[in-house]
Amino acid sequence: MSSAASTTARQPLRWLAFAAAIAAAAMDLLDSTIAQVAAPSINRDLGGSYAVIQWITAAYGLAMAVGLLTGGRLGDLYGRKRVLLAGLGGFLVASVACALSTAPAELIAARVVQGAAGAMMVPQVFGLMRDLFAPEEMGKAFGVYGPVMGLSAMLGPIVAGGLIGLNILDTGWRMIFLVNLPIGAVALVIGAKLLPSVAPQGGKAGLDLPGTALAGVGVFMLTFALVEGHELRWPTWLIGLMAGSVPVLAAFAAYQRRRAASGRTPLVEPSIFARRAYTAGIGFALVFCASMGGIILIFNILLQLGLGFSPWHSALTTAPWAAGAFVGSAVGGIQMAKHGRRILHAGLIVEAAGLLAIYAVLQADGVSVNTLELLAPMVIGGIGMGMVFVPLFDIVMAGVEPYQMGSAASVLQSSNGLGASFGVAGLGAIFFSIAGSGGSHGFLLASEWIALLSALLLAVAFVIGLALPRAVREMAPAAASEPGLSPATSMA
Repeated sequence: MSSAASTTARQPLRWLAFAAAIAAAAMDLLDSTIAQVAAPSINRDLGGSYAVIQWITAAYGLAMAVGLLTGGRLGDLYGRKRVLLAGLGGFLVASVACALSTAPAELIAARVVQGAAGAMMVPQVFGLMRDLFAPEEMGKAFGVYGPVMGLSAMLGPIVAGGLIGLNILDTGWRMIFLVNLPIGAVALVIGAKLLPSVAPQGGKAGLDLPGTALAGVGVFMLTFALVEGHELRWPTWLIGLMAGSVPVLAAFAAYQRRRAASGRTPLVEPSIFARRAYTAGIGFALVFCASMGGIILIFNILLQLGLGFSPWHSALTTAPWAAGAFVGSAVGGIQMAKHGRRILHAGLIVEAAGLLAIYAVLQADGVSVNTLELLAPMVIGGIGMGMVFVPLFDIVMAGVEPYQMGSAASVLQSSNGLGASFGVAGLGAIFFSIAGSGGSHGFLLASEWIALLSALLLAVAFVIGLALPRAVREMAPAAASEPGLSPATSMA
């Protein structure tokens, strides 16, 4: 441990400093889920197509996923405290821009900035934990971090529904973004005063800007086609755009290999993909997060636009899923050392059971379905999803060499965001294609299909999971502080 860390670890206010850092991560998680409940209200207020609803969520996740590739590197180059505070400041400015938006394009652009700022904040939290705490305290720090992130995820939909329902100062959905200001302002002040300023240790190599551009362009081409395909009725140019994302992403991979071979620091360390188990883990994360990426969004659309629930009623109906995820995360964390990848498979089975139970309830009760009938299936599905969160990082990262750790963790985090964005885009496109203009019954039929398709994706993840390492990664104190997959980044 560095001398700075040793000095800071003796400071009595280190837990307050940690609270400022964890508040930044919690805000990121809240804003990744809070807009889902508000999406129908935003659509009614600002207008636009169904694709706009998808972009409100997908734009944030897309920017977050691409930005995470460089977020950790920025902390190495300029200092974790400085980058976290800069990201937090940008996040607050973007939140104000979201609240003041008068057109869908303005809101989506502001959400992109929010996601990019969040990608600056989140990777710094894990490094700051190492700077704040001695190795023997890291377990306590992670013990605080996980439940706070789980609680933030659970509160996101409830906070959104409550704020919209209260309609404070006639702000409607805009308050879900303005609520960031007091929280962020306090975190900024405390963080500026108490977070440790450790000298940057990024060396002379700068950011891989060409690699960042290639990755961003390739991912945007694919996501744009998925989101807009149904609305534009899949013209030839859009299909070409989606197909063109493949050579662009291939060019990114080739460029990373050349950059590493020439001795320059790549955005992604190519050698990590030589590990079959790690590559399988990336595929698992993409498919698993795609399966859950559209679930909450789609059921909010069913409940509000299809069944006429208020935002508050919709939030209460879907909150049991997040509450179940909180419980499942605890189960996964406790059992992962004993059961390894088997806990992932168990979680997939439980979540699929919840989704199939939701399908059965929708089939049986149709448009008369109510909150109580969905309660048990929502809790079961959430528990299963939560059981995958905590073990996933330690299982996928098993066997990754120390010099590969930062790059491997960044790619895994980005895969979460990309998977969620692809899920919102792909499942959303299917949902609206089936729903058409069929009113409540159209939305109901679409939701039934999405529940089945999400369960099918979980089955695909189950098969991919057979190639994962059997046991979790050994967590030495130094390794435990590396940036990795947390409940926050999983649910974002």
